[in-house]
Amino acid sequence: MFLPFWLIGCNKSPGEGGTSSISGKLYRIETNVFGDTLAEYYAPDRDVYIVYGGEDPIYDDKFSTSYDGSYAFHNLTKGNYKIFAYSRCDTCASGDTIVSKTVVVSEKKTNYQLEDLVVYK
Repeated sequence: MFLPFWLIGCNKSPGEGGTSSISGKLYRIETNVFGDTLAEYYAPDRDVYIVYGGEDPIYDDKFSTSYDGSYAFHNLTKGNYKIFAYSRCDTCASGDTIVSKTVVVSEKKTNYQLEDLVVYK
């Protein structure tokens, strides 16, 4: 079935070009080798990543958190998104794992405020 070209152009995939946003804060917990908590705080200057569509293993954009651990991705179209950050993992071969949240942007002009992303160091 052929669709007229003006209908094809109207179907936007997840990504930039919209009017919605996703925001939140990155919370960091520092522990020692015994698992004792040494410090907890909202982490400044740490990278938070976004994947448009939520499936691709390659991130589409990143944001360096502000002084209070906050981040935001603006101008998003409707669709599925994955927000993630790296966290220490003592049982992982690489030493890191990801902590992620999935968001479905279903409304225009809406800010989707996420619960804290909690990472360990």
